[in-house]
This record gives sequence, structure tokens and C-alpha cells, in this order.
Amino acid sequence: MARARQSLWLWAAALAVYAFLYLPLAVVVIFSFNDSLLNAEWVGFTTRWYGTLFDDTEMLNAAANSLFIAIAAASVATVLGTMAGMAMQRWRTGFLRCLPVLVLTPVAMPELLLGVSLLLFFRQVLDLTLGLISILIAHITFSIGFVAIIVRTRLAGMDESIFEAARDLGASPWQTFRRVTLPLLLPGILAGFLMSFTLSIDDFVITVFVAGVGVTTLPLQIYSMIKVAVSPEVNAVSTLLMALTLTLIALASKLAPDTLQSRT
Repeated sequence: MARARQSLWLWAAALAVYAFLYLPLAVVVIFSFNDSLLNAEWVGFTTRWYGTLFDDTEMLNAAANSLFIAIAAASVATVLGTMAGMAMQRWRTGFLRCLPVLVLTPVAMPELLLGVSLLLFFRQVLDLTLGLISILIAHITFSIGFVAIIVRTRLAGMDESIFEAARDLGASPWQTFRRVTLPLLLPGILAGFLMSFTLSIDDFVITVFVAGVGVTTLPLQIYSMIKVAVSPEVNAVSTLLMALTLTLIALASKLAPDTLQSRT
């Protein structure tokens, strides 16, 4: 009896936590179809806010900037993160012992601190004009660590005898990488790319520090719109962004289920 009561309490606590997490998201999705300029009450069902959204030039420009930055940052971070993950897994002597700390520090560092650090670096060290380039560099910086974690975890789960067998059969290091290592790593690499893309297109805190004047991304555009009021158009773009993010995370977890369960 006591065990059944304990199980009931656990289920109730779990449902309460999930409701706390997902009910606000459900409200955003529902009110994106509300036929009213105000979100105070439900008036009726409509899809016109999605049409209004695709006629908004500023929103489309912000979305184009976000897509460009996310694709470019994810591509570069995937290449560098893959190399870093392989180095962390296979070379653990000498100065390379410090490599995990260097690669993973941006992952563990608070976004606020990372944003301020990058801002000071761009302005005081590089004297770089803030804009798309500074945002791109910043997104590459914090994405590399996530790719490295995924690739490293993927490598850790592989049987080293496979690579030894390839070398015993006369394969050169490049042939071993191209024909054995890369095909086995590919799901983890793709998962790292999708994760980097998701993190980049959603990022707000770091972007707001390094964006500069006149350059905006989708999260920054949404933030500027909600300063006045949360309109159904904001709900519509938030719903689309949420759907994209969840889809990419689901794809990443399908490609590399084990790697996304570990952060180290």
C-alpha cells in the first residue's frame, strides 16, 4: 500500500513538472491561431497570422540572417568540433591533456559571461565592427564544444580493434579514416551539425552582445516585438521556431541516441 502511494506521488510530481515545462509552450501554439489582436481571450480560430508573418519584411530579413548564420556556424563548428573530439579521445598525453578543458569551457561557461568576453575581444583586441561576422564567430565558438562532445562519445563507444584490423590489412591512416572511421562517425557528425544549427538559430543572450547596430536575427527580432505586446504574429513565429527546433533535436537524437545522453 505504501509502495503504491509512493508511486502515485512520483507520477503526480512528474506530471506537475512536465505541465510546468510544456503548458506555456502549448499556450503559445494555441494563441497563434487566435483571431484577435490581443491574447487576453480566445475569440476564434484563424491562420491569418501566419500569412501576416510571411508578409513581414523585417521578420523575413531576420529569419534569413538567422538561417545563414546557423548554417555557416554549424558547418564550421562541425569540422572543427569533429577534429577536436577525435583529438580528445585518441591523444591524451603532453599538452593535449588540456585540450578537453579548452574545448569544453565555452559549453560550461554561462552565456552572459561568454557574451561579454566575446564583445570585449572583438572590440578591444580585434577592433572588429560588430555585425554578421562577429555573430558568426561567436556561434562557432560555443558550438564547437557540443560537436566535440558528441564525436568523442561516439568514438568512445567504438571497438578499437576495427581500426587495428584496417591497419593490419595494409590501410594507410588516411584510408582508415576515410573508409572506416568516417562512416562510423557520420551519424555523430550529423547529430553534431543538427545540434549546432539548433543552438545557433535559437541563441539570444550571446547574440545580443555581439550583434551590433543594424543587424538582427530571429530571436532578437522577436524580443524587439514583445517589448510592446505579445501579438499573435509573435506566437506564430515562435511556434514555427519551436517546431523547427524540436524536429532537429529529434533527428539528432535518432542519429546518435547515445551521444546526446552524455555531455562529457
